[in-house]
Amino acid sequence: MNKKLNSRLAPEDFVLVQLDEDLFDDSFVGQPVSYFGDALIRLSRNKSAIIAFGIIVFIIIMALFGPAMNQFGYNQQMVDRVNLPPRIPIFAKFGVFDGTRILYNRQVANLTDPSRYPEGSILETVRTFTSRDIAMADIKADMYKMHDVPDDINFWFGTDYLGRDLWTRTWRGARVSLMIAVIAVFVNIVIGTIYGAIAGYYGGKADMVMMRFTEIVGAFPQSILATMLILVLGTGIRAIIIALVVRGWIGTARLIRAQFLRFKGREYVLAARTLGVDDRKLIFRHILPNSIGPIITRAMIAVPGAIFSEAFLAFIGLGIQAPEPSMGVLLSDAQKVLTSYPYQTLFPAILISILMISFNLFGNGLRDAFDPTMRGVD
Repeated sequence: MNKKLNSRLAPEDFVLVQLDEDLFDDSFVGQPVSYFGDALIRLSRNKSAIIAFGIIVFIIIMALFGPAMNQFGYNQQMVDRVNLPPRIPIFAKFGVFDGTRILYNRQVANLTDPSRYPEGSILETVRTFTSRDIAMADIKADMYKMHDVPDDINFWFGTDYLGRDLWTRTWRGARVSLMIAVIAVFVNIVIGTIYGAIAGYYGGKADMVMMRFTEIVGAFPQSILATMLILVLGTGIRAIIIALVVRGWIGTARLIRAQFLRFKGREYVLAARTLGVDDRKLIFRHILPNSIGPIITRAMIAVPGAIFSEAFLAFIGLGIQAPEPSMGVLLSDAQKVLTSYPYQTLFPAILISILMISFNLFGNGLRDAFDPTMRGVD
């Protein structure tokens, strides 16, 4: 045993293995995928998010070009065409959106008066009855013939109490609401990102003071604070944006702070600091890019909230000034005549509902796509 341990191996005892073979590393299967590329792949597999994104793009296109699709301006008043119901030629063939209404409690004696009911305007008598010995009837009337509207003119969403085309005003209102929401969310993201990055990066007393300030601002209810600001600044787009920004950045600031607390102790950050990289580059070049995913996701989810807040302010009479429409202004005006002309509420309500659902579905898809725990998972 000792002899074996003390023995020495001669050079000739070694044999070179695979001396005459060419050795290569195993080739990679597939192409390398970046973080954003992997997120895009996972997002493309989320059918609901893709459909929602398509709906958002369609609404944005209509908000930009929809008001120019007919000859009526968003504030063009036609007093001889007030409160006309929708007439869409494609659906009129099936008895839907055909420009007709049921007129209740009409005196039968007046139905033959051509000044009140032009020829062909009464389509059918729905019901006849007697009230105080007077013959009465409920009739189905073509409101376009009653108002002497040419056959080639159609108001797809109807008209309001001033005879303004609701198609034009609805898409114009969608444009205004989207503009307010996007600007407010963008400002919130910028302020919240900078504020949260500073608090999370430096920590200590700076973090404690800054986060206590956010708690003080966040203690005020959004609706009350927005109402007070609008009462002071006056109604208008600028005042509404300020009202949405004054405390809307807090959530983003807390999110970014958490991301910085998570990443600022990583090895690549410590290595960059050791090499003398200044704080500004560490924050914006090395740490902040890791938070891009959550920032994008939060922005998409925040847009429907901003739209709803603008609609709420307009609904209670604190919206933008007339005659400029918005989704909230349209709903506020329509709810006053809801029982008589429900179509004036129908189209803005459907549009704002689709917008909010689409943004939420797309935001949820982005959240799942940028989730680092899902990276590389099919």
